[in-house]
Amino acid sequence: MNASEILRRYTSGELDFQGMNLRGVYLSGADLIGVNLSSADLWGANLTMSYLSRINLQSANLTNAKLCGANLNQANLSGANLS
Repeated sequence: MNASEILRRYTSGELDFQGMNLRGVYLSGADLIGVNLSSADLWGANLTMSYLSRINLQSANLTNAKLCGANLNQANLSGANLS
């Protein structure tokens, strides 16, 4: 799934993207409040300056993801791979 599809679905009210393959997706500056990305593969994703408040990233793969300046207030990162 690409960034425009995620943002379109989010704007339509969808919050559950659990387990999705989002490797290398470019979501810099995106507003994804309350989204469920648990167990998602975000290897190499660009999430810089994104608003990710209350996001669920439990057990997500964030290897090589760019999170500089991202707002992770109240984010669930338990079990996430942040290497």
